[in-house]
Amino acid sequence: MSSSVLRPGARLAGTLLLGAGLLCARTAGAHVVGVVGVEERRGAQVPLEARFTDEQGRQVALGELIRGPTVLSLLYYRCENACNLLLLGAAEAVRDLPLEPGKDFSLVSVSIDERETPADARLAQRIALASIQKPFPPQAWRFLTGSAQSIDQLADAVGVRFVADEVGIDHPLALIVLSPAGKVTRYLLGEEFLPLDLHLSILAASTGTVGPTVARVARFCLRYDQANQRIVFNTLKVSAMVILSLVTALVLFLVLGGGKRRARGGVSR
Repeated sequence: MSSSVLRPGARLAGTLLLGAGLLCARTAGAHVVGVVGVEERRGAQVPLEARFTDEQGRQVALGELIRGPTVLSLLYYRCENACNLLLLGAAEAVRDLPLEPGKDFSLVSVSIDERETPADARLAQRIALASIQKPFPPQAWRFLTGSAQSIDQLADAVGVRFVADEVGIDHPLALIVLSPAGKVTRYLLGEEFLPLDLHLSILAASTGTVGPTVARVARFCLRYDQANQRIVFNTLKVSAMVILSLVTALVLFLVLGGGKRRARGGVSR
């Protein structure tokens, strides 16, 4: 088969793959629903000077707790439904991470209800640590409360919008990954998180790499090697997808090209 046939097919396949990647990237940034949601602000700086109260009642600046890649969550501790799911989802994800908590990464949860107390934070911490189901240093997952001013300052910096009413607080579910300098690098949305997604986000945050979290692409192209405890490129799956795309593009080229040749032939008669 001549190269003149392969080149257009390859170009078409490349265009299809690039278009799919761009579509995923665009979709990842649109998450705002009404007045409650997440407006992704990748690259934004969190207020390191903002002061909160930790589980033991000590005053701390946010920057004191961000010493490496940090997974931030905004929720409230007396929430009986969604917040528990968020904490459970985070606990399940960190359980299988091949990283050392407190050294390679840490977590910080901040209450968005200024009425909550260190006692509420301590209870939430106990529940979260127990949900990991293996030893996890408490200093690697901190739980904070604070004033309305500090809460609003942090929420605005990371683009989290919430609304309080007589029942509780409506808020989005998200993990926000920060670099060691306190810059937003990734968002993981929802209440269930794959260890692979979180691992990749932490690795990117460790170098300060800012970009969208395209979970579906990551899950397709990469897999976690449990035996060697590392992430590897899924060569077989990606190669099969590329070959399928090339074959599809080639068939389309031949069908469309053949139709044009027949059309030209009919005119010449």
